[in-house]
Amino acid sequence: MTVELYVRKESEWEPKVLMFACNWCSYAGLDLAGTSRLRYPINVTVIKTMCSGRVEPTMVMKAFKEGVDGVIISMCNPGDCHYQDGNYKTMRRFALFREMMDSFGIEQDRLQIVGISASEARKAVQVIGDFVNRMFELGPFKEDEK
Repeated sequence: MTVELYVRKESEWEPKVLMFACNWCSYAGLDLAGTSRLRYPINVTVIKTMCSGRVEPTMVMKAFKEGVDGVIISMCNPGDCHYQDGNYKTMRRFALFREMMDSFGIEQDRLQIVGISASEARKAVQVIGDFVNRMFELGPFKEDEK
């Protein structure tokens, strides 16, 4: 599987994307993508968390302040959380945070929350590719927005 990536000139800006991936499902799906030799954009930094429920809005805000252009929070699919309800906690927490993003000067499209299971390597690659392409469309996260 190949992901259609934005065609750009060598001198053009590259987006910086941070991905929080839960250990049990999403990170395992990314690991499967790697062992399956599926390719995804290299400008994504993955941080493994034990559960997506451990990701706080302050962590996302700090990521934007430190210069990332977009954040993906990947979690277990609903009903599959190894910590019972961590993914539901994430969905509730970031539904509220998403409503506040505009007041912080951050476009809502710069944050994506998605469920990826350990067997969904192709989905993980597609999600990352689509998100990086969306960041190219949005352009850099402006310094004055931080």
